[in-house]
Amino acid sequence: MNLALRDIRHNLGRFLLTCLGLGLLLGVALAMVGIYRGVVEEALSLARALRADLWVVEAGTRGPFAEASRIPGDVREAVARLPGVLAAGAVTFQTVEARHAGGPGEAEPWTEEALRERAGEAGRQRIGAVLRLQVVGHEPDRPGGPPEILEGRGIGRGRLEMVVDRGAGLRPGAIVEMANIRYRVVGLTHRTVSTGGDPLAWITLRDAQELQFRLAPPAARRAQQGGGGALPQDTVNAVIARVSPHARAEDIAAGIRRWKHFAALTAAEQETVLTRSVVERARRQLGMFTGVLLLVSAVIVALIVYTMTMDKLREIATLKLIGAPDRSIVALIMQQALLLGGTGFAGGTALLLSVKDAFPRRVLLGPEEILGFGLVVFVICLAASLLGVRYALRIEPAQALGG
Repeated sequence: MNLALRDIRHNLGRFLLTCLGLGLLLGVALAMVGIYRGVVEEALSLARALRADLWVVEAGTRGPFAEASRIPGDVREAVARLPGVLAAGAVTFQTVEARHAGGPGEAEPWTEEALRERAGEAGRQRIGAVLRLQVVGHEPDRPGGPPEILEGRGIGRGRLEMVVDRGAGLRPGAIVEMANIRYRVVGLTHRTVSTGGDPLAWITLRDAQELQFRLAPPAARRAQQGGGGALPQDTVNAVIARVSPHARAEDIAAGIRRWKHFAALTAAEQETVLTRSVVERARRQLGMFTGVLLLVSAVIVALIVYTMTMDKLREIATLKLIGAPDRSIVALIMQQALLLGGTGFAGGTALLLSVKDAFPRRVLLGPEEILGFGLVVFVICLAASLLGVRYALRIEPAQALGG
């Protein structure tokens, strides 16, 4: 006869309610673990989506994700000629708040005059709702373009076309407006976001340079009056390169830093910058909050087990009176603690897995994370049961005969 199961069946309603409350708490703690992993994955999403082995950025900087970086666009040609480099491409990065109509339509033909007219239109009515995007400018047929296209097609050599992540809620044919210029969505990617969780959008490098560096009409007029030009020069945020399997990216990066007078980072160094600099505080915050939730869970389990043990004072005293060994009483309390934690963990995990896709940020949970968290819950339940065990072992058999 299993004493723990018989006692649970005797108080099944209270046990299930207790498991429900504990499951919700453990589900929140597990969600923090998933969000923690999701933040790291999202931070690396953009760098990995570009599939770059080498990043060439402004001297004295750590790349466009950590700080501002501007270099001449023709640096890509110098990098492409280096021994061991297979291909190089210039890229720009910019976070924008775009507007979209959501429905299909045609982008307007691009010309220099039409662009100036559209940029100078006053009081023009905007379309759709605000949409925050991380815009990547790239050169077609060079490194820096979008990864696998799940729907639609990639960007051709035309202007005013866009490939965007599916998380933006757009469909091929939708019209997106940025800086009074409309772009047509031609393709969709999946799970490509910026370090802040914003969907990524790819446009041509020329469009991106106009978007990022073009002066507003009043500023352009002042620049022209002062002898400057209104349109930007060929400026980019970084040049990325893909390296031959027979060459070492570290050696090429060292040569660039020494002879080209630019900063250069390998893919591993760029990921280190992203995880240890850009999202470090968010990681630590989530990690500390997860630890606090686990500590609270341990305290709650300990109090529940202790309360359940106090409610069985006379039953435990009777067991001692009839000669039951202490190991049977210890097994009773520990088994109940493990059943409580296991049921709450299973319920909380099932609930989280069913709703995690509705979170605004990615919740990344794999078998390793779930199994590891389950082992932590197992240890917590065993440790929390010690308080009830200590109380049970101090119960005197004579208390079974008391009033």
